[in-house]
Amino acid sequence: MSDRSASSTALGTLYMRAAHQLLDARPLILDDPAALTLLGEDAVRQIKESHEHHRTLEARALRAHVVLRSRFTEDRLAGAVGRGIAQYIILGAGFDTFAYRQPPWARNLKIFEIDQSATQAQKRARLSAAGMANLPNLRFADIDFERESLHDGLIRHGISMTVPTFFSWLGVTMYIQEEAINTVLRTVAGFPVQSEIVFTFTQPPDLLSGMERNFHSSLSRIVTRAGEPFVSYFMPEAIESKLRDAGFKNIAFLSNEEAEKRYFSGRLPDLYISKRSAIAYAML
Repeated sequence: MSDRSASSTALGTLYMRAAHQLLDARPLILDDPAALTLLGEDAVRQIKESHEHHRTLEARALRAHVVLRSRFTEDRLAGAVGRGIAQYIILGAGFDTFAYRQPPWARNLKIFEIDQSATQAQKRARLSAAGMANLPNLRFADIDFERESLHDGLIRHGISMTVPTFFSWLGVTMYIQEEAINTVLRTVAGFPVQSEIVFTFTQPPDLLSGMERNFHSSLSRIVTRAGEPFVSYFMPEAIESKLRDAGFKNIAFLSNEEAEKRYFSGRLPDLYISKRSAIAYAML
């Protein structure tokens, strides 16, 4: 992705989180009213008017993954804060809204949103237009993973690399080259013991079932037209190997069965858990 233009896929993710608030059954997987505020009334009206599009199986599967990954990450973050972590770095933050709906347990966190400058500029403009005030524990740091190493970018922004830190990296790895991914993981692994990362990756499309392969093909066409094509795919075994090589000791993946049990049971079956993308988490 170029640092000359804002990410349209990041904005699309915000739309999906907003659609979840408006169209999906209760209880919600992710309670994110800030997404509606950040988008504004016109966008909210557009989502309501195009509800049939948002209720296709393909749209529901993609939306389920988007809200699941954020909910799971924030649950892991709560556990990290409980063991004393006080620094949260959101890699490829896009239009993430955690800072604007942070619960009381997060108030002592230092939150850093990392993304390319154009996306951050668009987000800050939207925040201003929505009347969403600057937060004392939130800071924006512009870093483009394919033009500057995460390590150098963190140093440039004066972010501490000597305290245990929680990282989220959602919906990014499929858009960047493998060496850039490896560099990010090695940098995170250079943080102190107890640091943790939660991130997503996309599995090779030729190994997916027919329906899942169709989902992938359709989404791939959309992101390619947006100028942000998928470039990296991994099996879980390859991700585990990368994490171990980087220095992570405790590595796990959120299975569909566990996600169903923790987040989707006890509610109407209006969302579909796709096998296309996966969620990994690892601790030093």
